[in-house]
Amino acid sequence: MSTTRDAVLTALKTITDPVSDTDIMSAGLVKALTVGDDGAVRFVMEVSPSQAELYGPVREAAEQAVKALGAPSVSVVMTAHSTPAAPPDLKPQRKSEPSGPQKIPGVDRILAIASGKGGVGKSTVASNLACALAAEGRRVGLLDADVYGPSQPRMLGVSGRPASPDGKTILPMRNFGVTMMSIGLMTNDDQAVVWRGPMLMGALQQMMSQVQWGALDVLIVDLPPGTGDVQMTLAQKAHVDGAIVVSTPQDVALIDARKGIDMFNQLKTPIIGMIENMSTHICSNCGHEEHVFGHGGVAAEARKIGVPLLAEIPLHLDIRLAADGGAPVVISKPDSPQAEAFRAVARQLVADGKA
Repeated sequence: MSTTRDAVLTALKTITDPVSDTDIMSAGLVKALTVGDDGAVRFVMEVSPSQAELYGPVREAAEQAVKALGAPSVSVVMTAHSTPAAPPDLKPQRKSEPSGPQKIPGVDRILAIASGKGGVGKSTVASNLACALAAEGRRVGLLDADVYGPSQPRMLGVSGRPASPDGKTILPMRNFGVTMMSIGLMTNDDQAVVWRGPMLMGALQQMMSQVQWGALDVLIVDLPPGTGDVQMTLAQKAHVDGAIVVSTPQDVALIDARKGIDMFNQLKTPIIGMIENMSTHICSNCGHEEHVFGHGGVAAEARKIGVPLLAEIPLHLDIRLAADGGAPVVISKPDSPQAEAFRAVARQLVADGKA
């Protein structure tokens, strides 16, 4: 049999869920299913934390069923989902306690990923960098603070609502070695977050202080584009160790990136480097290299402000497909040149003591 998506789905329907007594597809246990061009199959099984041992044999049976199709490799990640209890209230509650930047308990460093404008791939960089750091052995958290456009749940293949055992403490989700929290886990996929500034600030503070992040070497914060309330709240309420500014090389993007850089300077947040995304494109048919958005603009800006150019990330289809498929390219194609670009940044940050 060929390893097609339909064949994989059919095979998984033969595996029985011991709790619902239906197949694991009908029970909704299988998430983020991807079938690579080489036939490699990856998916996530979401189970209750208390039933992880029960589902161990189910995971093995699912893996064997897909391998029987002739798949060259099968990766099944079992992760915990929450109970359908009401999510914690993220609306602001009276006054915030201490003033001034505070350390998040258990978190050694906070690293912000920012951009002056939307559409430059900031969230893609954040998810891949988080996974790359985890692959380097770091304990990594990822806070999706892009409240109006939360994309990290999709990019990391995470769904369901985080549990809140007491209505105050929030238990984050975890996948690919990354502990993750996002406002997108609290809303439906097609539900707009229509909040004013105070509600945004309250939600961000609670995601920082009420989430049980555990012991982390670095917490990566995926900021929204621009220079608004979320950026100011993060810098004023949490001790941010540094920021990475992401931009495409075109002039329009760099104009806004400079504003973001100026914002961090005003907030006294050190900029530890810049990343040029969509730097170059190589035609898959003829091998011709072209600079769709120009080239070298971010490198010149980094030299101007005296910070390193951490990477030039190519414009490549695999990066987009991996993000949409719920497994960043660092995970889905770890040996590819695209993944290596992110891995190199992670290694540099670790070597420099920044992550």
